[in-house]
Amino acid sequence: MTLLVSRTVRSLLRKTPFSTTGTTTPIGASIRTVTTLQETLAAQVPEKQKKMAELKKSYGSEVIGQVTVDQCIGGARGVKCMLWETSNLDPDEGIRFRGLTIPECQAVLPTYSGKAGDGEPLLESLFWLLLTSEVPTKEQADSLTADLHSRAKLPSHVVPLLNSLPKDMHPMTQFTIGLAACQTESVFAKAYQDGVPKNLYHEYALEDILSVVAKLPEIAATIYRNVYHDGVVSQDTSLDFAGNFCRMLGYNDPSFDELMRLYLCIHTDHEGGNASAHATHLVGSTLSDPFLSYAAGLNALAGPLHGLANQEVLKWIQELKDKFESEGKPVNAETITEFAWDTLNAKKVIPGYGHAVLRKTDPRYTCQREFALKHMPDDELFKVVDTIYEVMPDILKEHGKVANPYPNVDSHSGVLLWHYGFTQYQYYTVLFGVSRAVGGLSQLYWDRALGLPLERPKSVTPEWIWSQVQK
Repeated sequence: MTLLVSRTVRSLLRKTPFSTTGTTTPIGASIRTVTTLQETLAAQVPEKQKKMAELKKSYGSEVIGQVTVDQCIGGARGVKCMLWETSNLDPDEGIRFRGLTIPECQAVLPTYSGKAGDGEPLLESLFWLLLTSEVPTKEQADSLTADLHSRAKLPSHVVPLLNSLPKDMHPMTQFTIGLAACQTESVFAKAYQDGVPKNLYHEYALEDILSVVAKLPEIAATIYRNVYHDGVVSQDTSLDFAGNFCRMLGYNDPSFDELMRLYLCIHTDHEGGNASAHATHLVGSTLSDPFLSYAAGLNALAGPLHGLANQEVLKWIQELKDKFESEGKPVNAETITEFAWDTLNAKKVIPGYGHAVLRKTDPRYTCQREFALKHMPDDELFKVVDTIYEVMPDILKEHGKVANPYPNVDSHSGVLLWHYGFTQYQYYTVLFGVSRAVGGLSQLYWDRALGLPLERPKSVTPEWIWSQVQK
């Protein structure tokens, strides 16, 4: 199963690197139909392994941070102790995917129309970028689409299992069950049992990673159709990943397809410290296969402090509207300010505002706002969200207990979905889960390719901390 790339292809790849410093030359203009995803990665692995070994040998004892007592007992916030290839989150600048900001990704990644910048990027093109650090050609993105479609069929026992689950079981619980049930097809687990050499783990992990991403849409759509509709899932594999997913959900609107491409792309990755990405990485470090590793990530995503936050935002906005409409008052800056202070004085948070790392408006919020201005400028809920955006930062600054008074990604995503009639907000986190697999599992590939070890931090007792600080 060892993947080989010709010397000619390797040479061309070396001569046409993708730069993360602003140069956005697509790779391989002369090899547009030659390099597959597997070949591209096979060419990169030896060099990255070499650089990792050199880094450990030459600089392994260098100090890159320190840990305070606050960080130890406060969730390890800001502790620099995790390697993450695929993205970096800057407190002031926001997310970069392999060095590219969201607007830069929108400008250079292939789209459904085939023209970069004409519509939202294909999820497949961002998946390629996160795995390889290279901007794919449209042909390469299309080849990945075809590969994912070919892997999408679920094991025969999975749909009957999903059909048997109670409809009032939370969709995220069902999602985790469905993915874990697919683990029977893990190539990595079988290869490990068969004694495959450690230096080949990444090849088998990649097979599983592609299969997990491919199977998630039908699992997610089956849950959606079972819980909210007639249980029937239809497909159109002539479309890209996002377009076909929309058909499976029951939506046939090109504008909604574009929203789903944007939604899936911007939720893929947010560096490695977030709970779902970290859980995937942690479980994967035990050499659990990608199916089980990402099932762990989904369980983390299901928490109200993580992926459930977007539904909390929509609930808050709906409560705001209902309150003032029942009182015969308009929803405007004055009434929003009143409702916000009522929320804060009740010792509650304003959902959708603040972030553990960011100290500015989340670029993922901004690109969704731009989508709304283009596609739905007169939508009633969007106008409410836009007014909240105008007044909330000053309210939170005056309140004084929020490190970041600006909106995050969750502040906007639910309103966009609601506009298209996707009103089942308990399900929104499942959409997040379909997307986040791409980032967490792209890193999991490099975890195995670089031979990263079992993650096992040292814990300390409160008594130990006291003994240290009192010395």
